[in-house]
Amino acid sequence: MRKIILLAGAASFACAAVAAPPSDPIKPAPTAAEWAALARLPDWSGTWSPDVTDQNAQIKTNPVPWKPEIQKQVDHWVAEEQAGRPKGLLLDCLPHGMPSLILISHNAMEILFTPGRVTLLGESDGNRLLRIWTDGRPHSPDPDPSFHGETIGHWEGDALVTDTIAILPQVYLAVSEAVGIPNNGDMHITQRVHLTAPDTLAFDLTIDAPKILTRPWTTRRLYYRKRQRSHEIVEGVCRQGDFRDATDPWGNAIFEPAFQQNGNILPTPGK
Repeated sequence: MRKIILLAGAASFACAAVAAPPSDPIKPAPTAAEWAALARLPDWSGTWSPDVTDQNAQIKTNPVPWKPEIQKQVDHWVAEEQAGRPKGLLLDCLPHGMPSLILISHNAMEILFTPGRVTLLGESDGNRLLRIWTDGRPHSPDPDPSFHGETIGHWEGDALVTDTIAILPQVYLAVSEAVGIPNNGDMHITQRVHLTAPDTLAFDLTIDAPKILTRPWTTRRLYYRKRQRSHEIVEGVCRQGDFRDATDPWGNAIFEPAFQQNGNILPTPGK
């Protein structure tokens, strides 16, 4: 009987030593007051288009502080682009990721305010999506890396201040659609987003990528507002061009793979 009691005591101790699983906080439904509070935020409605000319000027007047060994890679890809052999960073249909979503995008975006969150919706495919949590949460203790990372933010007056971590190491720090280097891990991005004029939105970024930069790089990107409906963002599917309209044996409209050569769609082999 004594032996059984000792075993039972040991089992109880083992159960007590196992850490309880982390709690999953409940996110309550927004209150009427929280919806009403959105009216006190700055007006960022409309469609925001990037100043591409300024993007290029920023790279020349405020160059990225690449590490010497990384600069050699950048020089190689610049030479390839100038020789007509651009790398084409964005041709594989993967998301731009942060910070390229802001730095080099040539597409418009819309910005949505909801209680506890700001959402950036980029034109084209649904991969251009940045969620900024403003509900007071801290960063996750062990966030899963992703293309756009985990972003939390808070308001300082009319400026949205954000902090982004947990970006996949494969995500580029890009200076153009043909020149960029994978960040290789540990990249950390802070932003201050604010209006500098009624229809001008500035993204002031500080990018710390210790695997490829000699120091944190601070740069600005400008976006201009359009309110006309003709400027609203539209759907675009990155791989839609790899398919063509067809009909299945029952007469249903379908997509079938299209093979391209020099930009021209060719018949599917064997047909």
